[in-house]
Amino acid sequence: MTFIVDTNETVVDADLVADMKSWRQKLHAHPETAFEEVSTATLVASVLRDLGYDVSERVGKTGVVGTLERGNGPALALRADMDALPMIELNDYAHRSRNPGKMHACGHDGHTAMLLGAAALLKRDEDWSGTVHLIFQPAEEVAGGGKVMIEDGLFERFPCDAVFGMHNWPGLPLGAFAINDSAMMASFDTFEINVAGKGSHAAMPEEGIDALVCASHIVVALQSIVSRRLSPKESAVVSVTQIHGGESWNVLPDRAVIRGTVRCLSSEVQAKICALLEEISTTTATAHGARASFVYHEGYPATVNAARATRVALCAARRTVGNESVVFGCQPSMASEDFAYMAREKPGAYIWIGVDGETASAPLHNPYYDFNDDALAIGAAYWVNVVKAFADAA
Repeated sequence: MTFIVDTNETVVDADLVADMKSWRQKLHAHPETAFEEVSTATLVASVLRDLGYDVSERVGKTGVVGTLERGNGPALALRADMDALPMIELNDYAHRSRNPGKMHACGHDGHTAMLLGAAALLKRDEDWSGTVHLIFQPAEEVAGGGKVMIEDGLFERFPCDAVFGMHNWPGLPLGAFAINDSAMMASFDTFEINVAGKGSHAAMPEEGIDALVCASHIVVALQSIVSRRLSPKESAVVSVTQIHGGESWNVLPDRAVIRGTVRCLSSEVQAKICALLEEISTTTATAHGARASFVYHEGYPATVNAARATRVALCAARRTVGNESVVFGCQPSMASEDFAYMAREKPGAYIWIGVDGETASAPLHNPYYDFNDDALAIGAAYWVNVVKAFADAA
């Protein structure tokens, strides 16, 4: 079967589809977590070399970059992530994870296979000129592999005018794309509040300062940040995810620890929330006769699309699946993505590709998730169209 996916007749033939499916399922069966993607990187580098790409390995520890130059023209980068999650797979497919406690539950196996498919298409397609850097990134999940690649000189070694990313999206139909021209994914920060009270016998609370009661009031007060201290137009999520304190049934502990996360779509809101977290925790503690110290850790920034790069991605998506199957102006997700680091360094565009077939996909990060192989040809063709649309816009 031949799969024609755009008006310019970018053709993804049956042999290439079979190759992508084989790569994807092999990666799914052998998942590797952050900065351990050795066999994954070996597979990627081998395929790229066989295709005739200039291959650089160990970029950002376990990252791989494949470069293809064709005449004069602009330079751009296409990025796919390679790592899996530290979780147990519950599927019973033949290609289910064989590495205990590790699983491709976010579809990075599909992302890698689609970009390898695009590498094959770009090599044999003469209808473009310029330089393409294919970035296969490690450690997207929590460990910030994108930042590590940048610190390892990614854009100095592989200069480009723009960078593009893509993620599969359960809930979006197969054969559809979604994008907007502002924030696509939220920032991800963490915080810790240490409450210092005065320990006492549980039967004599008046002799102490109950750190647990104080911590409980702080947790409740923090819920007012989004609901009462921010404008309804400012999207944010503040979640307390841990409370620790006490070891005995009959002792009121002198200390308690509160930990949580913050997600938002702009640096202005991020700074406002940080200040409010500190203000509320310290003043609430004072009201209870306790003390609170506050630590805020900035993690992934928000993933924000640049205007020109978004126009290129939008054009490529429409060429691939038609205008009616592309959602422009979609609502951003409050999940996070370390493509944000690359989009801070270079104008970037991040798009979602639909994977829901007749049966809806399991959610991302779910033990029953499995990337829909029917999306492989669509994603590979999209990448080719990004390269052509970028050259047209230059």
